[in-house]
Amino acid sequence: MIVDDQVLGDRTAVLAAVGHHPFARHALGSRPPVRGYRRDGAVLWVVPSEHGPAGCAIGPAGPAIEVCVALVADGVLRPEQRLHLPRHDPALLAGRLAVTGHADWDFHWTDTPPPAQADEQRVVRLTEADHPALEALIDEAFPSTTSRPGDPRVVDWYGIRAGDRLVACGADRSQGDIGFLAGLTVAPDQQGVGLGASLTAGMTRALLARHDTVGLGVYPSNVGAVRLYRRLGFTNSLSLSSFRLA
Repeated sequence: MIVDDQVLGDRTAVLAAVGHHPFARHALGSRPPVRGYRRDGAVLWVVPSEHGPAGCAIGPAGPAIEVCVALVADGVLRPEQRLHLPRHDPALLAGRLAVTGHADWDFHWTDTPPPAQADEQRVVRLTEADHPALEALIDEAFPSTTSRPGDPRVVDWYGIRAGDRLVACGADRSQGDIGFLAGLTVAPDQQGVGLGASLTAGMTRALLARHDTVGLGVYPSNVGAVRLYRRLGFTNSLSLSSFRLA
């Protein structure tokens, strides 16, 4: 059960409660319908699920999970909705929340331009005419990504070509005042020569021209990518766990 003094009535109140954390600024974007809940140092906010994850939280995992349990019981959160919560052991959910697709990931961010990379000048903004090449590259190199041509969350696509061939790509999925990189992909036969670093650096520099902070998400098991992103300045991070309510 949620009591009135734990409720945060709008986006401004939620952002104030979390100290304008970059993850909250990104996740909330400029969406107007937001309601937040505070408990024992944790802040969880809920948005209409058509805008993305139905709920996100910052702070201690235990209280955030308690709020989710209460919101499920009250019918505010429903089956099939996706949540991003502070990192936790799935065992904490046993007997309390039925979930599927539990996965750990990290939100990294930077507010500093990255070190220049050798092939960064090859990074270009792509157009709708490049969508077939994007689809082919993504199918070959990163078929599990959720960022694809036609995705309404994508603001722009960037890429690197070798002659007429698209060999690397990434999606600008910025929201509100936070830039966000997603779907960073390099063709299998072009990996290991620095294109991933050049693409990430070029996109980060482009987004920092329009935003004060740029973020990205990465699975902690992807040790090589984590090392690369840290080398390029993404040294701030927030550990999260995501799942879908069953």
